[in-house]
Amino acid sequence: MKGPRSSSGGERELKTRVKTGKSRSLSSKLWLERQLNDPYVARAKREGYRSRAVYKLTEIDDKYRFLKPGARVVDLGAAPGGWSQIAARRVGATEGKGRVIAIDILEMDAIPGVDSLLLDFLDPDAPDILKEKLGGKADIVLSDMAANATGHRKTDHLKIMGLVEAAAEFATEILNPGGVFLAKVLQGGTEGELLSLLKRSFSSVKHIKPAASRADSAELYVFATGFRGQN
Repeated sequence: MKGPRSSSGGERELKTRVKTGKSRSLSSKLWLERQLNDPYVARAKREGYRSRAVYKLTEIDDKYRFLKPGARVVDLGAAPGGWSQIAARRVGATEGKGRVIAIDILEMDAIPGVDSLLLDFLDPDAPDILKEKLGGKADIVLSDMAANATGHRKTDHLKIMGLVEAAAEFATEILNPGGVFLAKVLQGGTEGELLSLLKRSFSSVKHIKPAASRADSAELYVFATGFRGQN
């Protein structure tokens, strides 16, 4: 059976609309509508993934092939665990080959092949705790973290950039030479300090906008490879 057609004769998609009630703000209504109509959200549910973000990591790794079998991966701010799911499968942690450690201040349901740590990576002891858990240093540090939004674009940009700069500093403490750092950033003109830090520490630094990122989003991913090691 064919779906409804527009007046021009072409098929049109039926979109779910959400009413604004007394307990739901307009911004909440728009967010919920976007989630309900997002094909990546529906696909993630069908395929058993915890978030649509898995397709961003999958797309980046399909192109650059950095999640190599046997690699040791640290996923910062991992909850709900979508990126950890992908990393565990690609490095072979589900078969006991690589290692994936997920760090978050939120509790997370168990994932096959993933060790979870209820830990704030900003804790001064976090690098030593992690290296002890790994039995050494990591090969890859991932961060899809975003600070809680205030609704004020400039403030939110500064918050997420501060978070990713801290994640980059953390990565330089726990990565093996040759290691990889992949993290979410926002466009907005304050990326200079982060790029300066990364270019001092990594041989290659680039920005990536995967197709799974929403077109109207300011998010990018910074991809740094060839960690030079600590001075």
